[in-house]
Amino acid sequence: MINQPAGFWIRFGAGIANGIFINLPLIVLFAIVTDEFNPDDPGVSFIMFLYLLLTPVFWKGYDVGKKTMGIRIVKKDGSNVHIGNMLMRNVVAGIFYLITFGFGALMSVFFVIFRDDKRAIHDFMAGTYVTKSTPEEMSLDSGN
Repeated sequence: MINQPAGFWIRFGAGIANGIFINLPLIVLFAIVTDEFNPDDPGVSFIMFLYLLLTPVFWKGYDVGKKTMGIRIVKKDGSNVHIGNMLMRNVVAGIFYLITFGFGALMSVFFVIFRDDKRAIHDFMAGTYVTKSTPEEMSLDSGN
């Protein structure tokens, strides 16, 4: 059951919020520690990878950007994501996007814009979707 799917612009806004609230401070912190400003520092990339992988697992589908925009990742049945879902979303889909030279990512944008369920390719791979429903609303809908 897909409930209140989140569209392109709100998801895009969540990505920008993550960049401002998480990625930018992380880059500045690494610049202070290493005495070199390098936004492509592998340490920053690794920490961002872990953040995007683990935060939704421990925070009911939210990361800072998604929480800011009032959206979250859930499994297709509306339950909370687990590490397997997030590995599929971030690692397997990331590899797919790389081997398709970004064409898969572009297709995902069109999926989110034009599909009624707003699911991207990484959502299909992981059995997830992005919703505007809170955990409390989801539990009310399921009768729990």
